[in-house]
Amino acid sequence: MSTQTITKGAGAAQTAPASRGENAPQPRRGTRFSRGERLRKDGWWALLFVGPLLFGVLVFYIWPIFRNAYFSFTTWGAFGGATWSGLSNYQQMLADPEFWRAILNTLIYVGILLLGIPLAVLFAALINRPGLKFAAAYRTAFFLPYVAMPAAISMVWRIIFNGDFGVINYTLSLVGIHGPNWLSTEWFALFAVGVVGVWISLGFNLIVLSAGMRSIPPEMYEASSIDGATRTRQFFSITVPLLSPSIFFVSVITVITGFQLFDLLYALMGTGNPAINQTQSLVYLFFAHQQTGDNGYAAAVGVAILVLVGAFTMLQFRMQKRWVNYV
Repeated sequence: MSTQTITKGAGAAQTAPASRGENAPQPRRGTRFSRGERLRKDGWWALLFVGPLLFGVLVFYIWPIFRNAYFSFTTWGAFGGATWSGLSNYQQMLADPEFWRAILNTLIYVGILLLGIPLAVLFAALINRPGLKFAAAYRTAFFLPYVAMPAAISMVWRIIFNGDFGVINYTLSLVGIHGPNWLSTEWFALFAVGVVGVWISLGFNLIVLSAGMRSIPPEMYEASSIDGATRTRQFFSITVPLLSPSIFFVSVITVITGFQLFDLLYALMGTGNPAINQTQSLVYLFFAHQQTGDNGYAAAVGVAILVLVGAFTMLQFRMQKRWVNYV
């Protein structure tokens, strides 16, 4: 047998499996969708379920924001009708002492609400102690003011803060102190509203912080107890650092809620209160100008509220890296 014949036979042997592989039938894929088709199909289902909610957000939240921003550049007549006036409303607002006083009052109220967060942390730590009886009843009692109607709450607290026969002034008179008229004196009224706001928000903060505490591994407390750490040391070295994400969430919600102060202030003080002009919040200023028909100025105040809430929220998110511990 010649060398040429052997070479041809070897070449045929090498090329035969390749040719059989090329001509072999491919396995059937069945009726499964490709990745792109499956994503498109799931996307339509997601849009079907999210669509009504998205439509509601666009109609009742996003569109009013843009509409209000447009009206802030207009002037309204006594019988309605808006005419373009440019930046006149903003110039009037920045030169208005009531506007700056409303910002100061709102910031003070927000600060009082933020002071209630450490109080909520303390109560949450007490309620979540192991072996505490009636813990669920305590949480319910703290949470009830949060779900109660502001008008009903205000009626009770107006009696408590009454300057003539209120519980607070009566208690102060027992030790020889003559209490002020809490809801009709300038700075005392704002402090009284802040105290009620803390009392209302305590229940929500307590629920969120309690959930955060239950997520802390109990092994950390056991290990620290073996090392001789007291409950106070465990609270400041374990509970507070690991609870910082929940505290951050509560602080953001508290700031946003504080800038929305209106119903509690309106129900507690009313429109005929002599201290209302010195105690009014930004939202109350917005309401007051709408009542007088100055809708363009009111819209400018609304834009200012949106900008301030966005600025403070952004500041909180920027500062969270310094004190929030994410495990």
